[in-house]
Amino acid sequence: MDLTAFTIQRIGRGLCKKEFSVSELVAAYRQCIGEQNPTINAYLEVFDDARDHAALRDRELAEKLENNERIPPLFGVPIAIKDNILIRGKTASAGSRMLAPYTASYDAGVIRKLKEQGAIFLGRTNMDEFAMGSSTEYSAFGPAKNPRDASRVPGGSSGGSAAAVAAGMAPAALGSDTGGSIRQPAALCGVTGLKPTYGRVSRSGLIAMASSLDQIGPLAQTAGDARILFDAIAGRDEYDATSYDITEREAGSGKREVKDFIIGVPKEYFEQGLDPDIEQTVRNAIQMYEDAGAHIEEVTLPHAEYALSAYYIVVPAEVSANLARFDGIRYGYRAAQPENLLDAYEKSRSEGFGPEVKRRLMLGTHILSAGYYDAYYLTAQKVRRLIARDFDEAFARVDLLMGPTTPTPAFRFGEKSDPVSMYLADMYTVAVNLAGIPALSIPAGYVRRDNATLPVGLHLIGPRNSEDLILDAGEWLEERVKNH
Repeated sequence: MDLTAFTIQRIGRGLCKKEFSVSELVAAYRQCIGEQNPTINAYLEVFDDARDHAALRDRELAEKLENNERIPPLFGVPIAIKDNILIRGKTASAGSRMLAPYTASYDAGVIRKLKEQGAIFLGRTNMDEFAMGSSTEYSAFGPAKNPRDASRVPGGSSGGSAAAVAAGMAPAALGSDTGGSIRQPAALCGVTGLKPTYGRVSRSGLIAMASSLDQIGPLAQTAGDARILFDAIAGRDEYDATSYDITEREAGSGKREVKDFIIGVPKEYFEQGLDPDIEQTVRNAIQMYEDAGAHIEEVTLPHAEYALSAYYIVVPAEVSANLARFDGIRYGYRAAQPENLLDAYEKSRSEGFGPEVKRRLMLGTHILSAGYYDAYYLTAQKVRRLIARDFDEAFARVDLLMGPTTPTPAFRFGEKSDPVSMYLADMYTVAVNLAGIPALSIPAGYVRRDNATLPVGLHLIGPRNSEDLILDAGEWLEERVKNH
């Protein structure tokens, strides 16, 4: 019995039926990590105390079963955590040398909720430094690799989390998504990734990159597992003023049949820059919905072409503000033997930050400087509003949108050495963050490249608070692709 192949749902049934223990489950994942991680580098640290927590969960489970108590869906389930989400007493480096010595003094909001459920944390996963990247090549601790082909990237910035799930080193993981950092690696590694509506999940305890865009979400083997993890972490948190609960009415009226869907296909997502094989795979997936009775309608998002430009003005500006706190004085990396205070700042930041972080810091500082704020940042925010309005108008006609998650399959390390070519990897995902709406990437099929079979992600986008809708649609396709 390969425990590492089980979904969250299967783990829950097995634990309740006493087919295996939490300790056996954790031991199986730790063995898999020991075998796979030296090659994949998905984990930066594996937590030794996971075994102690597993033994405690076994005792608690025995009591709950004896007393016929309810078992939470994530009780005893091992979860991998992205390295920018704080766990009290654990290192949280955000993939950066700057924070390599930092130990979290409190739990992130999502961690508190998972602890209440009885989940177990396997370790912290690799990522692009401060979540700035689309390949996990910018990690200060070496790149994570794609389990499908170790010569290729797993995507980013949540590449370690996606690779861990794809390689069987965790049944599910948490990542963060600022412009596609959950969905893009999910697509490239062949797993499911959900970026929730902005505010549905607390950002308390998430090391900030761009605060108006960041969102924590799940990566999992299936849409059903992503739903379980999302339900566990969603909701109001007193430590995040932007978080909120939703009413049953806002959540929708139960599961929808595929034949009742009106699906919009944005024509802008199938124009120049899209790999032909990915286009065909995605169109085949959409055709499956149409064959099942869904109504497919072409829609237009007139300002889609400006999304990437607006995103790469808003993000560096917010990065410049958020990362100003990392100066080598209060916590984090500190340069040795500075001559004075200014020298301490300069050396600590120049030695502690990697090249992509420096690039965005300098760009963001320039954008926010006198004489440039109105020309760049304010204009980008106006474009952001137009992009959100495009989505609103589309959702007045259709239930959800579908298209490719990424323009290409997983690319080789070093293939996108030019920063602009790397930024283009997020061309279909950044608009969702600018608009604050939810989106899901789910495996839709595969393409061949050289001797590798590489996954393709279908991107499902919905209006605010429509997570259940897009997960329903994703689960439907999941069964069909699996049967193929």
